[in-house]
Amino acid sequence: MQVIETLAQGLKRELKVVIPADEMQARMNERLVEVKDRVRINGFRPGKVPVAHLKKVYGKSIMADLVNEIVREKPTEILTSRGEKSATQPEIAMTEDEAEADKILNAQADFEFTVAYEIIPPIELKDASGIKVTREVVDVSEDEVNEQIQRIAESARTYESKKGKAANGDRVTVDYLGKVDGEAFDGGKDEDAELVLGSNRFIPGFEEQLVGVKAGDEKTITVTFPADYPAANLAGKEATFDITVKDVAAAAPIEINDELATKLGLESVDKLKEIVRGQIESQFGSITRQKVKRQLLDQLDELYQFDTPERLVDAEFENIWRQINTDLQQAGKTFADEDTTEEEARSEYRKLAERRVRLGLVLSEIGEKAGVQVSDDEMQRSLFEQLRQFPGQEKEILEYFRNTPGAAASLRAPLFEEKVVDHLLTEVSVTDRKVSKEELTADDEADEKPAKKTASKKKAAAKAEAGEGEEAAAPKKKAPAKKKAADESAE
Repeated sequence: MQVIETLAQGLKRELKVVIPADEMQARMNERLVEVKDRVRINGFRPGKVPVAHLKKVYGKSIMADLVNEIVREKPTEILTSRGEKSATQPEIAMTEDEAEADKILNAQADFEFTVAYEIIPPIELKDASGIKVTREVVDVSEDEVNEQIQRIAESARTYESKKGKAANGDRVTVDYLGKVDGEAFDGGKDEDAELVLGSNRFIPGFEEQLVGVKAGDEKTITVTFPADYPAANLAGKEATFDITVKDVAAAAPIEINDELATKLGLESVDKLKEIVRGQIESQFGSITRQKVKRQLLDQLDELYQFDTPERLVDAEFENIWRQINTDLQQAGKTFADEDTTEEEARSEYRKLAERRVRLGLVLSEIGEKAGVQVSDDEMQRSLFEQLRQFPGQEKEILEYFRNTPGAAASLRAPLFEEKVVDHLLTEVSVTDRKVSKEELTADDEADEKPAKKTASKKKAAAKAEAGEGEEAAAPKKKAPAKKKAADESAE
């Protein structure tokens, strides 16, 4: 076998592989000898079929199998012998000329094919001890815990129907139908909708106009959707709602005690406080982790500058770009609405894709050199988490991960990355700094990589931080039909 390098430009490589006809003939003869004792051909005793006859009957079929085996196995062997790693699956090209292909299958011509690929650039790991990150820490106060418990108690409070007019704090049960320009719109209709007056859960002006209604009342109110309402067909529009009041109920007093804890399935109010404190600490810890990771990645990005495989960047960019356009469509906006152009946005997100690929390669190299491993138990827990998020679809999800190439890798990659980050945090300088909740959760524009804002609210940008997730943006108020009392329950 002869391997000839025909292209070495940047990270791109192309090889011409030539296997002489006589070598292919020898391989085929070996395979014919192997099958000689197994085949059954009329007129011949088992094991007595002449090789020449076997070649006439099975030669092309065996040669076709050999060709497939060679193009499947040899590229990996060749790259290993060259000390190279391909960034993506190498592209294999063979002759498309039928006459030439027939000669190859008859061992009358050399078998030639080309292997085109991009190499993963060699990465020389650098000393990480000079990296400094600040870990913002929030002490969870009793007031914070009590406020959260108060919200939980409010979501769990009971209401009793009352006679008379509805006041702020009362819960009204209504049917409604919303119209714009006299026409009903999607999401503007609901029955038995429950709304606590004064909760500010519906669009401005809606709740205020229900103060004073009684059970059995029918009323038409007029409101104006906010200019930044996420549904573009409703933003800034005046709408009317035909309302039928079915019930007015007064709220029972809130009491934070063991009885409340029991309603929530806990043995005592002390246990409730313990759980709530743990949840708040976990939420703050997640934000702290994201900020520390971003600092770490920013400094790694400065330390490591090298060319990135174009195909990996293309694939990453397409993922980001698809999300950007989906978010724009859902918001009913264009790039012009976000004070940018499609060309400028493409340029910014292309840079993000390059950054993500580069950092991914760096983290992979660091993890490999440090011996970072993802255990089977960790993979299993990650799979169970996927199943938990989609109740009722467990079977389909399991089949997907079993039967889809690369699916398991999509579970492993984020686990591996987080473990590499953990490893790096043992090597870099980490300084803790006490901050308030407001400081911790404040938006940091400097951390947002795209120069222009799009409707995605930097969602794709944040995800592009080498897989880093972004804390959820504050939800906007929805049309009344989309909001239910259960939305207020504390998680």
